[in-house]
Amino acid sequence: MSGRMAGKCAVVVGAGQSPGPNVGNGRATALRLAQEGARVLCVDRDEASAAETAALITAEGGQAWAFRADVASRDDCAALVAAARERFGRIDALVNNVGIGGGGDGPAHKAEEAAWDRLMAVNLKGMWLTLRHALPLMREQGGGGAIVNISSLASVAGATMIAYEVSKAGVNRLTTSVASANARHGIRCNAILPGFMDTPMAVEGGARATGRPVAQVRAERDARVPLRARMGSGWDTANAALFLCSDEAGFITGALLPVDGGMGTRVG
Repeated sequence: MSGRMAGKCAVVVGAGQSPGPNVGNGRATALRLAQEGARVLCVDRDEASAAETAALITAEGGQAWAFRADVASRDDCAALVAAARERFGRIDALVNNVGIGGGGDGPAHKAEEAAWDRLMAVNLKGMWLTLRHALPLMREQGGGGAIVNISSLASVAGATMIAYEVSKAGVNRLTTSVASANARHGIRCNAILPGFMDTPMAVEGGARATGRPVAQVRAERDARVPLRARMGSGWDTANAALFLCSDEAGFITGALLPVDGGMGTRVG
């Protein structure tokens, strides 16, 4: 621990995770920010999972609190920012990690309308609603702040999950727009584009959705990654988020950072 986030207050939205043996992006990010000295509000629609993340942080000697919110709800987005204001008085780092897929998504000629509406409401509108409520506080507090949005390599590649891909492409544009509009306030906004990650949502969730063995899904995903033929982990996403939240990235805003083991080099 080097104290890269010492004295800072962070909110990680999507800090819980799906069941599985490996760590998810949100939980890993909350842990890494806390390990570097941040006080962390762990937000998730599954309050028990958020509380589990907070407990892991406190067990390591950090400071964390759980808060239940569903980003598809405007009122919940307002409430999570109000909770951060009450707890910390400010938000120095905001990580928007919520994202869902599947459930009727597919190529454009097969995707279901309900899936399109659901993914857009959570992946894109939910992120905007969170920012809509957080930005006034971050502007008001002075001293700037850092926002990290978790997008996906699918935002620039892919052909089989139209709703997910378009929602994440929207996250990219949301990121650059927020970066431009808030630069004069010292607020930075960047996005991470993870490739194939060995997280419970991606691997165990993918296995359940397709009816295949977990080992088969993991092996197939590993084989598609150029760098060492191995997926990344939630810690890879978390370390990138930590950097972008820290003062080390103080001159970086509007960036779309691939964390993908070189998968993006194959696009096109």
